[in-house]
Amino acid sequence: MDAPLWVFGYGSLIWHPGFAVAEQETARLEGWHRSFCMDSIHYRGTETAPGLVLALDARPGACCHGVAFRVTPGQEAEALAALRARELVSSAYRETRLPVALAGGRRVEALTFVIDPGHRQYRGGLSLEAQAAVIARAVGERGPNCDYLFNTVAHLAALGIADPELDQLAARVRALGAIAQR
Repeated sequence: MDAPLWVFGYGSLIWHPGFAVAEQETARLEGWHRSFCMDSIHYRGTETAPGLVLALDARPGACCHGVAFRVTPGQEAEALAALRARELVSSAYRETRLPVALAGGRRVEALTFVIDPGHRQYRGGLSLEAQAAVIARAVGERGPNCDYLFNTVAHLAALGIADPELDQLAARVRALGAIAQR
């Protein structure tokens, strides 16, 4: 029997995995943090006016709380194809497998997409104010950048996952008069 395929979600995968899910549980990934550190030139921005999307950026001592999804058995190939088409659209993410701790105490290896800090779309180190300015005005093929931020914040809160940095960012984007506030 093959090992189950787990996928770690920290952004839009939390609220839209896009594959058949057999089980999901909140989870913790050590050594990485959730960060608006990737230019979005497709989904939440364009080549000429990039937005920003979340990525996992390596940082010693960091911890990212998200959701681990176990793909429905027999659906692994379809899930991988869908995830690769969605996440590797511009090669700014690296597909990797990392150990995550599930809230129930189990540890699993999960497929995870992390930022390539050498890629031209990497925008690590932007101030909160600079992030807010981009997110408040950017729009891509999947809609306003601010919707992505607000959906992520709302779903993290619904799961009981605190992310004060994202909460501050959302407040700042709202204060700037984001393109769409739904």
